Amino acid sequence: MNPTERVRNFYQQYAPRYDHETGYYDRFLLGDGRTWVCSQARGAVLEVAVGTGRNLGFYPRGIRHVGVDLTPAMLAIAHDRAHDLGIDVDLLVGDAQALPFVDASFDTAVCTLALNAIPDHRAAIAEMYRILRPGGRLLLLGHVASHHRVVRAVQRLLEKKSVPIAGDYQTRQPLPILVAVGFTVERQARSKAGIIQRIAAVKPAKR
Repeated sequence: MNPTERVRNFYQQYAPRYDHETGYYDRFLLGDGRTWVCSQARGAVLEVAVGTGRNLGFYPRGIRHVGVDLTPAMLAIAHDRAHDLGIDVDLLVGDAQALPFVDASFDTAVCTLALNAIPDHRAAIAEMYRILRPGGRLLLLGHVASHHRVVRAVQRLLEKKSVPIAGDYQTRQPLPILVAVGFTVERQARSKAGIIQRIAAVKPAKR
């Protein structure tokens, strides 16, 4: 089984428990992270790895919202959440590593708590750059390698279990990849001993 199929199969099984367990993660680690990310979304918005739609209630009104996720079971929950919230969003099965959209289709790309579990996160970042219009914004929130040595060592120990089971990496560092792909990083901040990072980056406008 290839890494992408392994991740899809894991989340197909995990979907019914995801919201309950992620609720603890949100309270203790994310703080206002979802609000910070989603409140900045403008225009045509693509949420990559939308999951069960936990961000849906945080977006401003008036956006055109599309969400993609690898796992049908997660999207089924997102559909129900969107219905309950009265939110109009197109939810599609899709792979972050090969997004099913033409170049320069969106004004904003959002990805929260997902780059750690996408097998080729470099490809996913490049895809988000591709589908953004010049001047478009990428908004990220997720767990990354801590800048504290002891904490980072603990993260590596956790990876010995989380990577084989769920393809869940604790020590990725997206910031250098964003720059290498071509993004201009506007803001970034870390919290919780450096393991949570929020980033706002822009695809430069063409000259």
